[in-house]
Amino acid sequence: MKEWWRSSVAYSIFPMSFQDGNGDGIGDINGITSRLDYLGWLGVDLIWLGPLYKSPMVDAGYDIADFTAIEPVFGTMEDFDRLLAEMHRRGMKLVMDFVPNHTSDQHEWFKQSRASRDNPRRDWYVWRDGKPGGGPPNNWIDNTDKPAWEWDEATGQWYYHLFLSSQPDLNLRNPDVVEAIERGMRFWLDRGIDGFRLDSAMNLVEDIHFRDEPTDDDLDEGPPAWMDHVFSSDRPETHELIARWRKILDEYNAVFIGEVQAPITRMMRYYGRKAPMLHMPFNNQVMKTEPWKARKVDASIEQFMLLLPENGWPNWVIGSHDVPRLATRLGPAQARVASLLLLTLPGTPFIYYGDELGMEASEFDPKDAVDPYEKFGQGRDAERGPMPWSAEPHGGFTTGTPWMTLPPNADTCNVEAQKADPRSIVHLHRRLIELRRQYLDLQGPAYETAYGNKQVLAYYRGKTDRFYVAANFSDTPQPAEFEGSGRILVSTLMDREEAVTGPFGLRPNEAVLVKLD
Repeated sequence: MKEWWRSSVAYSIFPMSFQDGNGDGIGDINGITSRLDYLGWLGVDLIWLGPLYKSPMVDAGYDIADFTAIEPVFGTMEDFDRLLAEMHRRGMKLVMDFVPNHTSDQHEWFKQSRASRDNPRRDWYVWRDGKPGGGPPNNWIDNTDKPAWEWDEATGQWYYHLFLSSQPDLNLRNPDVVEAIERGMRFWLDRGIDGFRLDSAMNLVEDIHFRDEPTDDDLDEGPPAWMDHVFSSDRPETHELIARWRKILDEYNAVFIGEVQAPITRMMRYYGRKAPMLHMPFNNQVMKTEPWKARKVDASIEQFMLLLPENGWPNWVIGSHDVPRLATRLGPAQARVASLLLLTLPGTPFIYYGDELGMEASEFDPKDAVDPYEKFGQGRDAERGPMPWSAEPHGGFTTGTPWMTLPPNADTCNVEAQKADPRSIVHLHRRLIELRRQYLDLQGPAYETAYGNKQVLAYYRGKTDRFYVAANFSDTPQPAEFEGSGRILVSTLMDREEAVTGPFGLRPNEAVLVKLD
C-alpha cells in the first residue's frame, strides 16, 4: 500500500469562506473549483474540505441531515464530481470531513427516532429515562458547559447531545447505525475521494451504564473544570470502532485523519495499539502552546516526537476553524516564524486557508454573528472569515454581500497583492513547499533538537541531506549557534540566501532554513 499522504502538503478549506461562485455571499463548490489553479501554484496537493452534506446549516454544516447528499447552499452532486475530477487531474487529493458522532435533528433518522418509543429507529439515538424524582439521567455536560440532555415532551424521555441540542448523538453501539454510517463512507469512497477527516473522534461511544462523571472536590469552578470526562469520552469501544473503519479506508488506499482533543499521551493512542486506527490524529500541540516562547514550543515538539509510536506518521496543525487566526494570535512577524516551523518539521503539515496570506481575524458586531456558539462566548466566526483574493469590493470573494466581514487587512493581505510581492508570506509558503519537494529529507521523520539560548528554537533535519532550522522568537537580534557550514535557503523575511559558517546572527522575529554542507 502506498502511503501517499506522507509526502503531501495539506490545505484546509472552510467551504463557506473560500470562494463564492454564484453571488449569494456564501462560498461554494464551484468557487473552490475556480481557485484550484491558485492552490496548484502554491504547491499544496491534499485538500481537506469542511462538511458539504445536506444540512440546515445551524452549525456550519456539522449538523448533517443526509450523509449522502450535497447541501444546496454549496451546489450539486454534479458540481462535487467536477471538483473531484479537476483536483485529480491536477494531482491533488480530496479529504472530506466526516461527522458520525451526531446528526441534525432534521435528519430523517432522528425524526423517526423521536416519533415514538416503539419506532424502529428509536434506538438509533441515545435516549434515557431521567433520574428518579426528575431531572436528566446523569451529570454529563455538553461542549457549551450546559447539561447534555434534552427533554422530549412527546415521548417522555431525554436524548443526549454532546454539541448543540439540535445535534443529537447517534447510538453507535447499535450495529444498524454503524452499518448505515459505513454505507455513507463507502458512498463517497466509491465516488473517488481520497480519505476522511473524522470529526470529534474521541466521543463516538458513551459508557454503557451512563454513570455520573467524577468530580473534583478541590475545585470550586463550574463545568467543565470540575468534571473528568471518563464516561462520556474516549471509551474503549470508540477505539474499536475507529479500527473497524480504518480497515474500510485501507481497502481504498485512503487516508484516515481524526480530530482528537486530548492530552498528548491519550491522543497518541489513536494511532492504534492492538489494531491500526487513524493514520494521523491531528497534532494540535504546537497550536495550543502558550505562551508562544521558544522553550515552550520546543518542548511541545520534542514531547510529540518522543511519544510518537514507532510506525506513527507525524503531522502538524497551527491554525484551524476553531481557534483564533494565526496572525491575530502571534502577530504578523511570528506568524511567518510559525509557518516556517510548520513546513520544516517532519511529517505532513496542514495549512489553514488564509494563513499563507497572514490573514487576520474578521471584526464584526456580535449581533451579526452566525455561529450559534457566540451566545455561549465561544464564537468562531472571526477565524472563518472570507478569503481575500484581491483589492476588489469584498476582496473578490463574492459579487454579493459576504456572509461575514472580510479581515481588516484584506486590502493588502490578499492573493493578488501578495503574489506581486516576492517578499510576501505567500511566497514564503510557496518557497518552503518547493524545497520540501526538492529535498525529500525535509518530508521524512529524522529530527534532532539543537539547543540554543532561551529565545531561539533550533533543530536539525534529514539524513542524506542535512538541514538546520533556527527561529528567533524575540524582537531583538539573537545568535544561531551551530557548528560547520552551509547555505541559508530561505529566511522568513524573504531577503536572505547566503553562505554561513559557524554561529551567525538572526534578526528580530526571523527564522531560517539552512542546508548544511
